[in-house]
Amino acid sequence: MALNASTTLPYDTGTVLGVFTDEAFVRHMSEYVGGTLESLTVDGDTSGPFTLTAVRTMPTDRLPDMARKFVGETLSVTQTEQWGAPSADGSREAKLEMTVAGVPLNVAAVQRLITQGTDTVVDLQGNVTSSIPFLGGKIAGAAEPMIGKALNVQAVQARKWLESR
Repeated sequence: MALNASTTLPYDTGTVLGVFTDEAFVRHMSEYVGGTLESLTVDGDTSGPFTLTAVRTMPTDRLPDMARKFVGETLSVTQTEQWGAPSADGSREAKLEMTVAGVPLNVAAVQRLITQGTDTVVDLQGNVTSSIPFLGGKIAGAAEPMIGKALNVQAVQARKWLESR
């Protein structure tokens, strides 16, 4: 399933990246969607290339009933973001991968923070795949809109987070 989502935040890319890599914000987002942040690591200085890895426990209540029978009540989701150095205008790009422990579900995407004047366009393009026989398409199909919505929820929450600081 193709994954395409885009939204704009009224902050510069450095500020947006700062929020997206802030452990308190990542924990808030995990809890906001009913999950738990198990760990967050940032390998490298965020002013240059770095890797962010977040491990979350997420509820499965939005998956189809048949899929929940196989995966249980929660899933352990690992999200890895390999960020490149900023471009001359401050834009950033990351290779993003999400895997689910014990479930053949994979998200491979490119997330971009694109400088647009004083704003930042947050753009995500990628694919959601699952190799579970018979159910893989349904699971990927259910996951794809949830991930797209999650980007928009993240943007709304990032804006609220920044406005409250």
